[in-house]
Amino acid sequence: MTRLALAAALAALTSAAPAQDRPAAAAKPAKAGGPLIGHMVYFKLKDPTAANRQKLVDACKKYLADHDGIVFFSAGVLADALKREVNDRDWDVALHLVFADQAAHDKYQDHPEHLKFIEENKAGWAKVRVFDSEFADFKAGKTKNR
Repeated sequence: MTRLALAAALAALTSAAPAQDRPAAAAKPAKAGGPLIGHMVYFKLKDPTAANRQKLVDACKKYLADHDGIVFFSAGVLADALKREVNDRDWDVALHLVFADQAAHDKYQDHPEHLKFIEENKAGWAKVRVFDSEFADFKAGKTKNR
């Protein structure tokens, strides 16, 4: 799958509109320059109330969703219904970003909006875990209506 096709597929995942209703230009073009970079961050809050979880999700959306080179963004809370033995449940809010390349990731790390997000929210964090990975390949999944 090409980088541009990947960007379009990831943008489609984040859109609520049916594929036929989305403009083709809705996806941000991916930049060349190496593999995609997955940046997954898991926040454990000092006070994990529903309101505090939502406040952090809202801050992620406000400060982190719209940076150059992001081909996928999502932030959400721990899925309470999924309690399998293999699930790591030692977190409250997840941030998932996929960057077009490492240069986009590195630019994001030093961006004033990212630094402002950290400064405004770090007092509420008990622990933060960051998982960065390279995505050499990507295949979009299929959705079935049941």
